[in-house]
Amino acid sequence: MSWLSQRPQTSDPVNYYTVGLNKTILLVGLGNPGKEYELTRHNVGFMCIDEFVAKTDGMDDWIQKKDLKCLLSTGRIGEARVIAIKPATFMNLSGEAVQAVVNFYKISPNQIAVIHDELDIDFGQIRLRQGGSDAGHNGIKSVSQHIGEDYARIRIGVGPKQPVKIKSEDFILQKFSAAEQEQLPNLKREVLAILSEYIYGAQLPHDTRNFLV
Repeated sequence: MSWLSQRPQTSDPVNYYTVGLNKTILLVGLGNPGKEYELTRHNVGFMCIDEFVAKTDGMDDWIQKKDLKCLLSTGRIGEARVIAIKPATFMNLSGEAVQAVVNFYKISPNQIAVIHDELDIDFGQIRLRQGGSDAGHNGIKSVSQHIGEDYARIRIGVGPKQPVKIKSEDFILQKFSAAEQEQLPNLKREVLAILSEYIYGAQLPHDTRNFLV
């Protein structure tokens, strides 16, 4: 489903899941809005959070929240209220949307997981960690500037650059290769498993997952 085809907001979701829930979790997929960015390496966070919302029972359809600068989906999973967002700010200003949602729903950084591409990790690997530096990723840099560094990271490898001399910004804005696109269903399945672990366990382990088959 493209960014522009998302259905408009029809009601406010804030009161849907407020009674009897033990925790609120925010899942953030990073990327750039617009059809021209679909299937690009830099948008793998959008791809994975789209898959999560589409495949997870209990998650509502995406709605546009202009005041929160994002597309947003809410749902109840187990004993948790889960909020998923895709910032509408473009990658380098992602923190503006995350901060707006955090302030509105009163979410602490240790209840947030951000899914993003990582050029320094080879395609086929997903590395998990809690907190840490931005490692040169402008979207993560923006998020950390707005809410601090104590949130979880799901770092999806998109490297190494091919050809080696290509500029990093040009490489990540290219579409995944045909061979990589064949592996994307396995990638999304692994990320869904990781998100389920996070929702029910509330903390990501420092770990590396491989999804190539």
